[in-house]
Amino acid sequence: MLRIRNILFPCDLTDNAGKIFYYALSLMEKYESTLILLHVVEDLRQWGDLYLPATAIQLDQKILEKDAARALDDFYERHVRGVTNVRRRVLSGDPVTVILNVIENDDVDLVVLGTHGRKGIEHTVFGSVAENVVRRSPVPVLTINPYTLKTTP
Repeated sequence: MLRIRNILFPCDLTDNAGKIFYYALSLMEKYESTLILLHVVEDLRQWGDLYLPATAIQLDQKILEKDAARALDDFYERHVRGVTNVRRRVLSGDPVTVILNVIENDDVDLVVLGTHGRKGIEHTVFGSVAENVVRRSPVPVLTINPYTLKTTP
């Protein structure tokens, strides 16, 4: 029988993430798994000294991380309240790299990830977190396009 002990749900905390979350929650309940709710804050320090002094960037980064933690708590309260086996994490860095590190370090068995359907130049410039995670993940990744969902719970 298939054992899925840890499910990773990386989310951007948008309304679309709320739609997709119910798939992760349903799988968590079916397999009696732990769900890791992850939000990755882009690391501003990569732009150090290019636009702002490094000390200003470090202060801004800490503010972003605190705000993200609050937003993740709000997401949790709206969508998860009362559900056990959910761990919340806010990390900084490149989203793809951070997600892949969490997969490895937290013994993740499955990733549930939303897509945003970027096309053309936007896709070329920004790339796709989902596409890169699917390509590089050592575990299965369930991708869901929130714009194609017929109904949400």
